[in-house]
Amino acid sequence: MTSVSLVLGSGGARGYAHIGVIEELKARGYQINCIAGSSMGALVGGLYAADALDTYKEWVLGLTRLQILRLLDLTFGMGTIRGDRLFQKIKEMTGDPTIESLPIPFTAVATDIVHQKEVWFQRGSLQSAIRASVAVPGVFTPVVDAHRVLVDGGVLNPLPITPTVAAHSDLIIAVDLNSSPVMPEINLPQVDQTLVASSTDNGSVAALLHGEGSSENKLKLDSNLDVMMSALEVMQGALTQYKIAGYRPDLLINIPTETCRFHDFHRARDVIAVGRKVAAEGLDILERRLS
Repeated sequence: MTSVSLVLGSGGARGYAHIGVIEELKARGYQINCIAGSSMGALVGGLYAADALDTYKEWVLGLTRLQILRLLDLTFGMGTIRGDRLFQKIKEMTGDPTIESLPIPFTAVATDIVHQKEVWFQRGSLQSAIRASVAVPGVFTPVVDAHRVLVDGGVLNPLPITPTVAAHSDLIIAVDLNSSPVMPEINLPQVDQTLVASSTDNGSVAALLHGEGSSENKLKLDSNLDVMMSALEVMQGALTQYKIAGYRPDLLINIPTETCRFHDFHRARDVIAVGRKVAAEGLDILERRLS
């Protein structure tokens, strides 16, 4: 069985695509033996490591816009949303295990804005680690921990590949949620040239992206939140390229930004389907090359 270290990037509601990627890996018999994630990647990865991802998927598939709004406990402090109701729901799914008690190694990445550095959570409360990693500046209230103020891991590292290297898996697979092309990129070990997988069936992905509710997929700047999130995506896209240049994964799965907007958390079904479809195309190319 081929072992995989899985890197799950940040990107708001597009993080639902991580569920589809994990499902495709499991369907093909890959063994996920290490996960690192930033922001939504930390949430999905942590839920998978805690064996609660199926429960989470069932829940988010039923969420409507109104239900999402009811989950958001608004505040006038350092962020718009405290997130207490949301994380109480997550706690009901996972309990509050420690990271070191999980069956596979897991790393949640946050950003310490006081000391201006990444923070890797590899021990301690899973709930606290995820909460720090998803604290999008200006949206969720930051986590104040002793002399640290912790916010979204994507501020410094939207695609945390380095924490997975020590696992020595057969493959490192990374999922980038801030990509423009609807195609996966592949870089195989000990191969001189980088193989770029250009799907001949992009229309099927486009159909998933631009089916019912297609008007939601177009770039909209209707509010300050849209502007702030679009700026954050540009920043994270650039940072991701630096991270990939430093250590290239064996398979880079690109989830296009047009899949959905940052806050489209009511579109789980469509986004999960995109994640599974793009993952399948990338894995098809990788497996043909390896064989």
